[in-house]
Amino acid sequence: MTGSDRTPHRRQGAITYPRLPVTAWAVLGLLSFRDGRTGYDLKKWADASLRFFYWSPAISQIYAELRRLEELGLVTSRRSGPEEPRAKRRYTITEDGRQALAAWADATHECGPPVLKHPLVLRVWLGHLAVPDTLRTLVERHRERTRAGLREVRKALAGAGAGTEWDFPRVALGWSERQHLAELELAEAMLADLERLRRAAPETAGRPSEMAGRAAPEAGGRAAPETAGRASEQRGRAPSVAPPRQRVEDAPTHG
Repeated sequence: MTGSDRTPHRRQGAITYPRLPVTAWAVLGLLSFRDGRTGYDLKKWADASLRFFYWSPAISQIYAELRRLEELGLVTSRRSGPEEPRAKRRYTITEDGRQALAAWADATHECGPPVLKHPLVLRVWLGHLAVPDTLRTLVERHRERTRAGLREVRKALAGAGAGTEWDFPRVALGWSERQHLAELELAEAMLADLERLRRAAPETAGRPSEMAGRAAPEAGGRAAPETAGRASEQRGRAPSVAPPRQRVEDAPTHG
């Protein structure tokens, strides 16, 4: 990375900044609220805020982004003094960093669609290979986990500061609260759909163990006796029974 790549470019009064991943902007955004924070502080705050509407980066990724931001001159750091029992590095956003963050936040370019990866819905999509009771248990667990998440969102909302700088974080957390409520509604609807399928399906439908346990054709392509009997019944005939051997004297004669 050259010196010109590490700093903002100023041309004819306009300031442009190097491209950064969204996670780097998120870390820089955390520092725009609170200066002098350690990577561990930022991780705790991300767990209590960002994860409700974006995601919470791993602590290793937070430190990697902090190093990148410091190389670019968007943050600065200092080691703690002897008054703290353990030496810590605290990070502060610079004026260049605040200007860069404001330019990124105020940009009109497309944010891109939200990325939805819902493992539970994927499992339900494969429900023809699962036992219905298992799917219901998974959805009920998801419902309880969502209720717990809703309580955490509301706790974060209650803990938001009263100053005007917290107005927009409260809007984001309010969205997350409504999203959790919608997820609960979707879970209830999915449980109702699964119950409807259970009532409409035959007794053995969706039970892989029973399907796998049915008799397989015998070697040579000949069906097992039980299977052959069922096939005969379905064709309107009695189960397969070998006819009596015809005697010579019973054979038809001409004339």
